[in-house]
Amino acid sequence: MTDAGDAGGRAGLGGQTGRTAVLIRLAIGLAQGLALYLLFRATEGEPSWSESHPVAFAMMVLPTLFLPPMMLASVERLRPLTLGVWGGTAAATLALLAWHDVARQSGASAQPTPQMFLFSAAALFIAHHLIVPGDRERRLLAPYPAYFDTAWMAGVQLAASVAFTGVFWALLGLGAALFNVIGLSFLGDLLVKPWVFLPLTGLTFATAVHLTDVREGLIRGVRTIALMLLSWLLLVLTLLVGGFLFALPFTGVESLWGTGSATALLLATAGGMIVLINAAYQDGREDNLPPAVLRIAVRVASVLLAPLLGVALWGLVLRIGQHGLTPDRIIAAACIVVGVVYAAGYAYAALRALWMRTGDWMAPLERTNVVAAVLAVVTILALFTPVADPARLSVADQTARLERGAVSAEAFDYGFLAFDSGKAGRAALEQLTASDDPEVARRASEARDAENLAELTTPIEPQDVTPVISVWPRGAQLPEGFIVEVGDTDPRSTCRASSDCLAALRDLNGDGQDEVLLARQYEITLFARTEEGWAAQGEWRTRRCDGEDRITPQDAIRRDLIRPVPSPWPDLMAGSQVAGRFEPANPECVVYPGMGGLFGG
Repeated sequence: MTDAGDAGGRAGLGGQTGRTAVLIRLAIGLAQGLALYLLFRATEGEPSWSESHPVAFAMMVLPTLFLPPMMLASVERLRPLTLGVWGGTAAATLALLAWHDVARQSGASAQPTPQMFLFSAAALFIAHHLIVPGDRERRLLAPYPAYFDTAWMAGVQLAASVAFTGVFWALLGLGAALFNVIGLSFLGDLLVKPWVFLPLTGLTFATAVHLTDVREGLIRGVRTIALMLLSWLLLVLTLLVGGFLFALPFTGVESLWGTGSATALLLATAGGMIVLINAAYQDGREDNLPPAVLRIAVRVASVLLAPLLGVALWGLVLRIGQHGLTPDRIIAAACIVVGVVYAAGYAYAALRALWMRTGDWMAPLERTNVVAAVLAVVTILALFTPVADPARLSVADQTARLERGAVSAEAFDYGFLAFDSGKAGRAALEQLTASDDPEVARRASEARDAENLAELTTPIEPQDVTPVISVWPRGAQLPEGFIVEVGDTDPRSTCRASSDCLAALRDLNGDGQDEVLLARQYEITLFARTEEGWAAQGEWRTRRCDGEDRITPQDAIRRDLIRPVPSPWPDLMAGSQVAGRFEPANPECVVYPGMGGLFGG
């Protein structure tokens, strides 16, 4: 029995059950607002109670923020006993997550991290919508349509309630502005007071949840429209991902790795594909079967998930091999583990439908979603409890790399242990101060005694990079010795991806030898061969005039607009030094004087 099945059993606003439900929800909303106000008061004063008791404060904040919305959605949806047990378990779990997140940190300024807020909210949402269908169906595992119906209805209801609350406050702000223009500021002054703002927000959100609940048919209509729009977006994303994966072997992965955020980008893309696949599949029932073109898109996208996550895993493994574990990389690895379950299940469902040509077309996707949801909750709980604390695991890995010589004492990141890894890092740093290696002990002591990262005097060794530069026209070759490892002071060091820099060969001074023009976003740098090799001689910067579109340096090279245009007036010298460079009163739109004009045409 799903939400649709028992909707008729609920009374509306005028019925006895409806009046009870609205009173319960308003009481929950008011209680949340008052609790948030008390927590706000705890942040006032010097020192505030929240500063002197950061762990207790965090253990109150997280349940106060996330538990009431769950309780609002549970009214008339969970049996009282189930609601009591689940509500108590959720509150205790949220408090445990907050306790660990703050207690593991070092320093007086410890506070809950944004990652903990985000992932704990996700875990609560997933877990709640695994429990509600099971309780309604009186089964440990409910039919898949019940999971789909509950979760997507809740998502639309949450979005509508947040929007309602935002519009409510926008109208109050408009009203306050109207009173203010006639000299009455009482409403605006009243609305900004926390004892008014917070309880009123709680009441408004609770009202919105109840209105969307008793008007379930309207919410279902909105959900249907949202699912239809999202399902057609799957076609676009599938084409984009397919084109990306097809082009990758030809373009190489250097540009991808050069972004520094390839794994996060690929994981975000995979997450978007999973959402859109489910929007198209819906609950798998015959009456919700999408058009043939969308069924094809679902199957293709399900198969593309595997190589997409494979590239993400490749990039993550390379980073870990080069620089070791960090908390962000551990979280990314956990996301990949959950993603692999989705990719394997979806690929199996797509290939099974192709080989067996069964009428249920993607039925294994349903079991995959349930298993992956449970795994996601378990993974989040492990990451944000002592079981698999990313900071602790990262500290252990980084110190092990130092001990086995994978990273030198000079290049080791002592600041990470001192300021970015909490008590685990501080404990490891204390152990390193007693290291047999005098350089390690000295640098660890320096980091331990520093009050902030800026005080650490250990310089970060500059890393030479090999630039990635495109050449125009296509097929041309840069002169030997131009593509070499360069330091961070060389303009070529900013060329990390093929789209960053475009080079062209020109003989600008008529000596019969080509120079290299290196076009970046806002300037063109001139390189000439010297006894020490290719060296930058100077640059031209583009200038934008009012009402004109700026010609980018790379566009100027591609459109063959480059030609030397000497400045009509010389620069002034004072002995061997430049006293001043001539700048015209009415410069051409893209010319920057100094080395002479460069853009013509």
